[in-house]
Amino acid sequence: MTDVRIGKSRVYASDLGLGTNAVGGHNLYPNLTDEIGKEVVRTAINSGITLLDTAFSYGRGRSEELIGEVLQEPEFDRSRVIVATKAAHDMQQDGKFNNSPEFLRNAVEAALQRLQTDYIDIFYIHFPDEATPKNEAVAALHQLKEEGKIRAIGVSNFSLEQLKEANQDGYVDIVEERFSLIHREHENELFPYLEANNISFVPYYPLDSGLLTGKYSEEAQFDDSDLRSKNPDFKGDRFTEIIRKVDQLKPIAADYDASVTQLVLAWYMKHPQIDVVIPGAKRPDQVEANAKAVDIRLSNEDFDKIDQLFK
Repeated sequence: MTDVRIGKSRVYASDLGLGTNAVGGHNLYPNLTDEIGKEVVRTAINSGITLLDTAFSYGRGRSEELIGEVLQEPEFDRSRVIVATKAAHDMQQDGKFNNSPEFLRNAVEAALQRLQTDYIDIFYIHFPDEATPKNEAVAALHQLKEEGKIRAIGVSNFSLEQLKEANQDGYVDIVEERFSLIHREHENELFPYLEANNISFVPYYPLDSGLLTGKYSEEAQFDDSDLRSKNPDFKGDRFTEIIRKVDQLKPIAADYDASVTQLVLAWYMKHPQIDVVIPGAKRPDQVEANAKAVDIRLSNEDFDKIDQLFK
């Protein structure tokens, strides 16, 4: 793994992380078991992955609890693991987004207890609310950073204008937004701002619900009970176009003795404006397979070929 610095902070994380919404995320996925979730986390750490990306909304704190239990196991050194978590859902207001300084302070304190740690490496405001000035919300996190309870400040799902407001004092270290080979809207405006302000970027949904893994064919069908049937990427000509492009990745992946998933992850890791990529996993073997992406030395020619294919 290559370590990257998170914004202007003193946090350094592996460029391949683990998204843990399937670790304890019983409200998001069916048929999850806590023990398999914990084994997913163990496998990630043992594979050299140091960044674990979680959130209160993943199981309403259960993901954080499971990660905390693993980090208490004697074979793991807390100081070598980078924990990123997020909050915005105010359960006292039926899950309404809340960015108030009081809420954020309470959210950090509660996350510290669930994670069984005395500091959080990266803390994100998960979603913007409608009322709180964003610079005031971030100022509250900066105070927590000064107290040593968090080490880096992040925001997620913010518009560019909201991000600019949040970063008025230059406190934002990292941004997490949806971005992938097939969702590239942020390249034109967000990326230049991040680069100019030394803010790290993490894309979520990097494999787009499996669309970028090569496991689907054009003939795939999704019934009404399947959430994918509601996703425009899985419908009609859009779905067909994506699958045909992904099929063109297969011979490139074969040249590297890699899977399509590993090739796509290698593309993200080579991207000059992506600092950490955080694919999720439901099973330990998926983590092990994803970790092998760090061994791919993608050529400039192949990076550009993939880039242009999905422009």
